[in-house]
Amino acid sequence: MTDHASQRILIEASPEECFRAVIDVESYPDWIDDIKEATIVALDDDGRAGDATFRSAAMGRSSTYTLRYSYGSNPLRVAWRLLEGDIMRRMDGEYEFSEVEGQPGVSQVHYHLEIDLLVRLPSFVKRRAEAMIVHSAVDDLKSRVESGGKSSENSDAQSPLIT
Repeated sequence: MTDHASQRILIEASPEECFRAVIDVESYPDWIDDIKEATIVALDDDGRAGDATFRSAAMGRSSTYTLRYSYGSNPLRVAWRLLEGDIMRRMDGEYEFSEVEGQPGVSQVHYHLEIDLLVRLPSFVKRRAEAMIVHSAVDDLKSRVESGGKSSENSDAQSPLIT
């Protein structure tokens, strides 16, 4: 069964700055605690990450997975889908960035994730993991962008899986 989770957050940066941080896939280990390695294995026609392989700390163990990124016609949206993973059957997600009317330099970020694990977990564990994933995804991004791209070394957020 596929689980869905979404989160919206305001970030004090332009949508373009947020977008640039998210598409800089190789820097993920610098600012996302649980991503240990991020390797681009294919580029799209515009030189952005097309396919990328990640090694992460996932639910108390190391996990490896490969995502395919797509950018579509909205220049401030990036989506991904799982190509292969050792503990997931499916992982589709997206970030979308938009300006906040009347607040220059502030972006609304919408993060959405759909995930289907190969292992069965009790419902309360899955809900807790989903909350950690989503909150960490937006909180780590917020810290990264608002700090001007510096590593978030004081981050307490731990996410079992994150993109």
